[in-house]
Amino acid sequence: MIEDERRWRQAIEQTWVVRFPKQQLATFGATNIAYYVITEPVYKDLEPGRDEGVIRTGRVIAERPTLITPTYALSVQGFSSEAYDYFRNVAIQVGPNSPGVLYQYRNEAKGLDIVGGTASEIAHRISADLDERKEDMSVVMVGVDDLWDVTLLKFVYEFTSSSLAGNIKDFNSRGMLDPQPEFGNAPRAAIQQIERLFAEVEQGGSTDKLKSELDRWGLFKYYEDRFLSLFRRHR
Repeated sequence: MIEDERRWRQAIEQTWVVRFPKQQLATFGATNIAYYVITEPVYKDLEPGRDEGVIRTGRVIAERPTLITPTYALSVQGFSSEAYDYFRNVAIQVGPNSPGVLYQYRNEAKGLDIVGGTASEIAHRISADLDERKEDMSVVMVGVDDLWDVTLLKFVYEFTSSSLAGNIKDFNSRGMLDPQPEFGNAPRAAIQQIERLFAEVEQGGSTDKLKSELDRWGLFKYYEDRFLSLFRRHR
């Protein structure tokens, strides 16, 4: 375990971004980022006089950022036990309905090529080509061959951090983070989502989905009569 930690920490230290995307993460839509991760091949030490680089390409798709609260996060499956402890602590510190932003990504690996040149030279060549073609949503990175996905994760973390302030500003500008006192100070975005689901049920949508969302936000008690009336109305 200690050796694994030492290796990924070393990989992070040897990772650097040559070219960042020209735009931040979209607040109200998905963001599609093409990536180029360049590394020295693992056999480099066996052939020290041979300059070659490995290019891994693919896409990182960032789903539309989602507003959540500690209450909501504690009701969603898939996090680690440490993450749930963190959410409980946040709930105590800032309140159960304090809004935050959840980012979800998926990686779609595309291909692998080996070309001549050092990793740095290759990265700068690719960057220049992308600039010429005005490929604004592309990133070029140099990393470690057997831990290249750590390189990708480091970029994801840094890109998310750099976009967070702008995303929150966009949410604020639309009043989506405004607490709603009549609903236990849940953010307006949560209430809007609940209203959309009620409208969907009126059109034949799933009551199970609506009930699940009410429970995740901790809002069922505020909507109980309205929710139960849906069944009385359709008898």
